[in-house]
Amino acid sequence: MKENNTHCVGLLPSVDSRARILILGSMPGAASLAAQEYYAHPANRFWPLMAQLLGEKPTPSDYDAKIAMLHRHHIALWDAIDTCDREGSLDSGIRNAKANDLAAFLKKWPSIRTIGLNGGKAYTTFAKYNQPLLSRPDLRILKLPSTSPANARWRMENLLKAWRVLF
Repeated sequence: MKENNTHCVGLLPSVDSRARILILGSMPGAASLAAQEYYAHPANRFWPLMAQLLGEKPTPSDYDAKIAMLHRHHIALWDAIDTCDREGSLDSGIRNAKANDLAAFLKKWPSIRTIGLNGGKAYTTFAKYNQPLLSRPDLRILKLPSTSPANARWRMENLLKAWRVLF
């Protein structure tokens, strides 16, 4: 049974003044929007991946502890898309996307020098709406494989190798 298109409004950024790395998703899935937490779907590999890459064991189970883990390592989270219409949670269902103002965000948080784009939709949206940022020599912009369970062909060990470039 098909779900009706839903107007989705993204989450606020999770950032502090020490952030050096920004990880951008596309638009949070239904579970994340309902919980108002990034990467809330239990099958999403984002949090276990970050914990392993950052040498934090075990993966925090509490959302505030997960965010604190990222902030300790100077990592901010946000999304390339501010609002959209979407059926379900898949990026392929995104329609009428309105991008976040990443130029203004980076002006407010000038210590961010690396942007990791979690998946193809995050990358294509970023590239479409942020052409001037792509040519900034002081920014390192990385297209990374999605941690979504829909990207099942990427096993955790492959994600770990690919995502290490952030650090």
